[in-house]
Amino acid sequence: MTTTAVVPNDVLRAVRIGLRLSQDDFAKAIRRAGVELGEPNEASKRLVQRWEAGTSKTPRGVYARALERVTGRPVEALGFALPLPMARVHTDGKGGHDMEAETRSGATPAVAGGQTSGETFSGVWLSRYEFFSSSRDASFEAKHYVVIVQHGNRLTVQSLPGASSNPDSPLTLDLTVDRNVVTGTWVEQTATDGYYNGARYHGAIQLLVEPTGRRMAGKWVGFGKDFDVNTGPWELRLVDRSTTKATLERYGQPPE
Repeated sequence: MTTTAVVPNDVLRAVRIGLRLSQDDFAKAIRRAGVELGEPNEASKRLVQRWEAGTSKTPRGVYARALERVTGRPVEALGFALPLPMARVHTDGKGGHDMEAETRSGATPAVAGGQTSGETFSGVWLSRYEFFSSSRDASFEAKHYVVIVQHGNRLTVQSLPGASSNPDSPLTLDLTVDRNVVTGTWVEQTATDGYYNGARYHGAIQLLVEPTGRRMAGKWVGFGKDFDVNTGPWELRLVDRSTTKATLERYGQPPE
């Protein structure tokens, strides 16, 4: 008999940590969101632990909608393995407890190749990248304090609230480590009242890790607003190994 490996939901954990919420506070926020949506739920610290541990892979509809309200992200982007063919699990409208479902076809656990297990890269990092604005004919630099959560060779990166040189521009990265090479994707949502009018940009990234393990540097690639392919330098530099609530609050401000 074959068994399915349990893969922790590091995306949800990183998002929660990025919001500077404990598991208990996160559950309370989900319950409040349910009340605001007219769909009361019974979210608990234990349920959040099950989600993050990967033992509960798919939230029921009432929880999915509350999660989206609390995090500001679609449930599909919170690390859950949603069933096919439906993008959401049907609900009878009652609170109840979370319900298991089949995982998305083709979903497989992370391979523990290259970088070995351990939380080598977990902590608060300063992200810095450069980009050229054709409409302004100048180069600019963007900085974010981000929190990295590691599980095996997977790195989930989430910017801290209010910790961007450009206000209201949350940044996420999904990375894989192979020895000293880090490869993955990035997504940034610009401010609705900013220069880019709430545009959502995304692309790929590849970085090399320095021998100290405290700095990664490389290049990003992505599409511009005129559908041209742009690229530029990107650097991540470790500033604090801690991910406690007090530490995250300390870095919840724009980088200098």
